[in-house]
Amino acid sequence: MTKSSSFVPFHVAIIMDGNGRWAEKRHLPRTEGHKEGVRVVRNITKASAVFGVRFLTLFAFSTENWRRGEREVNFLFNLFVESVDSYIPELKEQSVRLNFIGDMSGLPAFLRKSLQLAENETKKGEKMLLNIALNYGSRREILDAVRLICESKKEVNEENFSSFLYTTGIPDPDLIIRTSGEMRLSNFLLYQSAYSELFFTETLWPDFTEEEYLSILKKFGERNRKFGGI
Repeated sequence: MTKSSSFVPFHVAIIMDGNGRWAEKRHLPRTEGHKEGVRVVRNITKASAVFGVRFLTLFAFSTENWRRGEREVNFLFNLFVESVDSYIPELKEQSVRLNFIGDMSGLPAFLRKSLQLAENETKKGEKMLLNIALNYGSRREILDAVRLICESKKEVNEENFSSFLYTTGIPDPDLIIRTSGEMRLSNFLLYQSAYSELFFTETLWPDFTEEEYLSILKKFGERNRKFGGI
């Protein structure tokens, strides 16, 4: 299966939206939606590796998410640690390598320690790279890259600039999916998404299935990507 001959995109990025609304519709605490969302992450990660996706990037916590209540933010951080720790054996079995992008310095020490351990434990994974965007904001990423390239004294061109982004060494996403019916990128991969195909679904993230995912991948394969050409 090759990138040019298959409907499967090389790099898929997903804005996982709708956990809170899923819980509220069921008169449950928002935290229950986040727990259910973790289950879907595992299913979609496994499906991506099986389908032949080589890079999967998931938007888990944005720089704007700090505006949520302290209780919810703390719950999310503890859920990240619990989920990542329990998920490591499964990722290693699937030969999936974990990588975290974003401003790691702004995260609590206990969370950074857990993320570093997970990256080290899965570093031999060769089938797929799973990028988790934590404390991520694309505007901040771009400003950081501008500062760093100026400090480096390197020539300012696309290749050099891309090497200073959080996603250095990772190809731009071919496909970006957003769940929950919202139709915006919300400060996610703004520089990298210049030629990404965009799909928006009304489905809330906890209800997102492998079947719907596969359907979107097939629709992606039907699109004629010209990259500015004829």
